[in-house]
Amino acid sequence: MNSSNILPREGHRLLQIGVALLLFSSFEGFAIPYLAAPRLALSAHTLSALQAVLLIALGLVWPRLNLGTTTSRIAFWFLIYSAFAILAAYVLAAAWGAGNETMPLAAGVAHGSALQEKVIKVVAYSSAPTGLISFGLILWGLRASVTFPRRDPSM
Repeated sequence: MNSSNILPREGHRLLQIGVALLLFSSFEGFAIPYLAAPRLALSAHTLSALQAVLLIALGLVWPRLNLGTTTSRIAFWFLIYSAFAILAAYVLAAAWGAGNETMPLAAGVAHGSALQEKVIKVVAYSSAPTGLISFGLILWGLRASVTFPRRDPSM
């Protein structure tokens, strides 16, 4: 694929995923009282809305990043994985009524089986390094090597 097309395509895909997360957040809001841990369900609802806004904002910025093809793909896929991994951990915890080992403030007394707690922990903790790497690459891609047009001082 032509490297000049990759950033706009990935940016557009981030916009699509962001809007899809807004839709997910809207429907998930109806399920909050029916899940095993409603407080965790509310946290998942809020998290998905926040991630939607983040992905939409980054989708608009993405075509302006100064990244090569490989670096932009790493940043893109790590960002997507990070967003969905932490959201999956919260949704699983809400559905299972578990998670107080990993997210005690949101889970409260909701404690699941050892296997459930371990799955939540592995999924949630796997999102951190990928997110940090992606954000670092995005910050690197925002370095100012692109020249912006100067304003005419006489105007």
